Amino acid sequence: MSFDRIRTSEDRNDKDMSLEGQMLIAMPSMGDPRFERSVIYVCAHSANGAMGIRVNRQSRRVKFPELLVQLEVIGVEETIRLPPPAVDVQVLRGGPVDRGRGFVLHSPDFFTPSSSLAISDDIALTATVDILRAIAKGEGPKKSVLALGYAGWAEGQLEVEIQKNGWLTCPADEAIIFDSSHETKYERALKKIGVDLSMLSVQMGRA
Repeated sequence: MSFDRIRTSEDRNDKDMSLEGQMLIAMPSMGDPRFERSVIYVCAHSANGAMGIRVNRQSRRVKFPELLVQLEVIGVEETIRLPPPAVDVQVLRGGPVDRGRGFVLHSPDFFTPSSSLAISDDIALTATVDILRAIAKGEGPKKSVLALGYAGWAEGQLEVEIQKNGWLTCPADEAIIFDSSHETKYERALKKIGVDLSMLSVQMGRA
């Protein structure tokens, strides 16, 4: 796994304008079924576009130990000896773009300068197989999720979608990003900004 350089200091938006390190919450009126009830952590946002990882939709087909075997990080016989943190790593459907590509969102206690991207003081992104090897050995980050695929927006696209009431924005929450209660993350994210889903649905229905 690897990822191209997502952004540089020169092409990032002004901090007051960038949504990097925040979360997007899909509105009930979201017209794209791929993003229905999605909560997305924004990993990069600049004048050139945006990239994020959906954090509330678990993969039903792939388990982390199986992925380690598939990528030849460990052998089949080693799966029973994986440390508990590795067994418990959540595999998410990160978005519709490049779904064969893996991205690990994690706490910053694991960081490789050449391949890790610090998104905030609490969250980093790594997309090389080295982090998988570290997790398999029990030497990885304290908190992590692996996402297959990502959500991407071209220049100005995300801003237009927000203006058209496709998304709400929300401060990042480590619990929403890392815990396994995926079925409650959408409502919890809305609650974090004081929005009641039932009232929001009614208001949108009257629009």
